Amino acid sequence: MTSPVVPPGAHTAPIIPEKIVGLREKIGYAAGDFASVLYFKVFASFLMFFYTDIIGISAAVIGTMLIVTRIFDAVNDPVMGMICDRTQSRHGKFRPWLRWMIIPYAVSGIAVFTVPDWGSTGQIVYVYASYTLAMVFYTAINIPYGALMGVMTPHSNERTVLASFRFYGAFGSNLFVQATILILVVKLGGSADGDTATQAGYVNTMILYALGAAALFLFTFYTSKERVQVPKGQEMNLKKDLAQLVKNKPWLAIIVVGVTTIIWIALRDAALLYYVRYYVVGAVEDTGRFVTLATAFNVVGSIATLVGVACTKWFTVLFRGKKNAYICLTLIVALVGTSYYFVGGADPATGAEVLENASLMEMLFASNVIYILIIQMVAALFMGPLMPLFWSMIADTADYSEWKFGRRFTGLVFSAGTFSQKVGWAVGPGFAGYLLAFYGFQANVAQSEETLHGLRLMMSFIPSVIGVGAAALVLLYGINHKLELQMERELAARKAAEGSLET
Repeated sequence: MTSPVVPPGAHTAPIIPEKIVGLREKIGYAAGDFASVLYFKVFASFLMFFYTDIIGISAAVIGTMLIVTRIFDAVNDPVMGMICDRTQSRHGKFRPWLRWMIIPYAVSGIAVFTVPDWGSTGQIVYVYASYTLAMVFYTAINIPYGALMGVMTPHSNERTVLASFRFYGAFGSNLFVQATILILVVKLGGSADGDTATQAGYVNTMILYALGAAALFLFTFYTSKERVQVPKGQEMNLKKDLAQLVKNKPWLAIIVVGVTTIIWIALRDAALLYYVRYYVVGAVEDTGRFVTLATAFNVVGSIATLVGVACTKWFTVLFRGKKNAYICLTLIVALVGTSYYFVGGADPATGAEVLENASLMEMLFASNVIYILIIQMVAALFMGPLMPLFWSMIADTADYSEWKFGRRFTGLVFSAGTFSQKVGWAVGPGFAGYLLAFYGFQANVAQSEETLHGLRLMMSFIPSVIGVGAAALVLLYGINHKLELQMERELAARKAAEGSLET
């Protein structure tokens, strides 16, 4: 490997402050992912269930729709990244998009759930069109938001902290959605008995989420600052950007890791509601117990995930670097996740007959239910740091490109990270839809033994095997802790010499 040219004095200590981003700015940045997840979590975990059990579209059709539309959407990510890199405004390259896209983003998310009664073919056409449009606007606001982290600070360690704050927002929103959506859907649905999920309930809930997301993105816009600039004299040349991007081996590795990681997370996430309703609760008509248990599983998992995010820096130190931490944590989550197979509902043969006449507390603390809650909590705790580590590693690959090749294209690098995540969120839930069809799933009826067994596999061994594959792929990521520090020192010296860093 040819060593990059380093100016004199590059190996001296950085002459810029080690901490640049203040607490208010970190909280403001976290607000942006809270806003993003208000939509993304709903799309990832509840949209398939909405389409199959509320609208009545088959799981296989929705599985195909998710794969087609999300892969199309993922292809848009690099395009948006290149647009951001070429944006020139008084607010920078990335921040202005947060303000420009607020209204389209908010309205399109509501439209996804406003499925008209146009017959089966008309509904499928509407679902494809509305979801595709919503994801285009999600891309237009989320790509610049994600790339913003790469230019807020030049310090790798500070980016890890900033990424952790980002995922405080993300998983805080995750917790909020999981704790409120099913309750709001029922309360705002206007059903005759006041205890049934309806389409109107989903639409009204999304209106509330949209208003909150708009306010949060504005907060991010007004509290953030872009500090890291492209090297002086760098011309915008797409051909050079793409040529050097494919030479960035750590970036290529982390993109594949991102796809594989999200596939197993999304697969298990998509299966959870079906697992709870049809396997743990079993009594299909018992909406109250389903809402209670699904909310309990989701809330426990979200709280544990937030604790895991808070421990990101500690895990990084414990395992001696981001790369090692990512591998070890992924293997732990994969191992713990296999336990879902061995602990089932109250009575796997006949459904949850034991739970039917139980009180709320008896239901939550029934032996099998409490075991599943514990598995959810432990797996989520160790999974929490994965996404902060992933995005911090993405930022390091942007540094690697500038350090190695003398060119920086932060938007393109981060957009590819989002691309990998969206491919994962396309394949994971899409695969879940195909698996549901393969195991004979039928909506709103008691499931066969084969289907219940399939739900157990979808929560346990199938995603865990994919998780082990993700851990193995991290071995290809070539940036260790020593190289992180070297790149930071040498890039700091270059930027100090050319004056391309704002403090």
